[in-house]
Amino acid sequence: MGWLETLRTAIEALAGRRMRTLLTLLGILIGIAAVMLTVGLGEGARREINREIDKLGSNLLIVVPGSGSDSPSAATTLSVDDAAVIADSAVAPDVTGVAPIMSTRSLVRAGTADWTTTITGSTIEWPLVRSRELIDGRFFTADEEAGAQQVAILGPSTAAQLFADEPPVGNTITIGSQMFTVVGVLTAVGSSSITNDDDQVVIPMTTFAQRLSSTSDTRAVSAIYVAARNQDSISSAHQQITRALVANHQTTAADQDFTIITFEALMTAAETTTAVLTTLLSSIAGISLLVGGIGVMNIMLVSVSERVREIGLRKALGATPAVIRRQFLVEAGIVGLIGGTLGVFTGSIGSAILSPILEIDVAVSPGATVIALGVSLTVGLVAGVYPASRAARLAPIDALRSE
Repeated sequence: MGWLETLRTAIEALAGRRMRTLLTLLGILIGIAAVMLTVGLGEGARREINREIDKLGSNLLIVVPGSGSDSPSAATTLSVDDAAVIADSAVAPDVTGVAPIMSTRSLVRAGTADWTTTITGSTIEWPLVRSRELIDGRFFTADEEAGAQQVAILGPSTAAQLFADEPPVGNTITIGSQMFTVVGVLTAVGSSSITNDDDQVVIPMTTFAQRLSSTSDTRAVSAIYVAARNQDSISSAHQQITRALVANHQTTAADQDFTIITFEALMTAAETTTAVLTTLLSSIAGISLLVGGIGVMNIMLVSVSERVREIGLRKALGATPAVIRRQFLVEAGIVGLIGGTLGVFTGSIGSAILSPILEIDVAVSPGATVIALGVSLTVGLVAGVYPASRAARLAPIDALRSE
């Protein structure tokens, strides 16, 4: 009996027991679809984390005042002088840009429109460090920064709120009681769970210190944004910044009064958490796949019991134990493969449905699809080994006598 005949006989046997076969397929289908969706959710979450980090700048470091146990908002340990030290290439050769930040929340008016947003005072290096571009106008110049000119660059969301019907560039806005001329509008980068960089007003830091600062110390900054040479140099840049500030503040590494935030560390921690959750969810989904495999085994055992006389007749006609074993293994493999194919199809549809609902790209990769099909086929074959072996061991005379 050749393979084609074995395949034809297996399909006829499964088709003759449609409801039983369908219920068996359902167990494999649910398990494969569940595994694909959980792995896809984990991969989608990882990509979303990477996108949020990229919005902020993948090579970005942020120095904030206060140690890890302090409240950064209450500390004033960073100054413009610290930014100048970090910007020295002899002190921090792996740093390519430094932008100290002064910030506050304020009501901004333009004509009859008003909007409360973040006011950011910084230097001309801010767009380089933050990897931002403009869709209209320009950024302020070094002369405007040095002269504390009242010019402003708007985030796209801020511009939309203040100037719904006219171009912002060239118009004036009022921040507090101070008039500013809008000279540029930033490109949109989208909001994240950390910040909304599309909703802000950027002005020269010298102007902020003279016109908007609420403290007497006009050299204190709320943060220092630092751009490393590339992602590979983030660690060395972190060490160079730490040594420079420890020396400038005349403290020790154990008593440092600042904190350096690197998004590389945040990304690693987030990816570790995502991987753990994906593994946990996949394990739970794997249980349903195991249940599906047990279902295949039970159905094949029932099939062996119902077809004892058929097995006896085939053996009496010359079928070897290997042929009988192959017959039932092919049937189990077909159930696993069809169940896996339907599971992949269901998982793909589920990912397309869940992506807009969860606002996360539930990624179903070709590699995961191939693995899912391989797993389903393996589950079917493994589940069919015992029933097939049991059928192969039946003695022809005992099988023919059974009722």
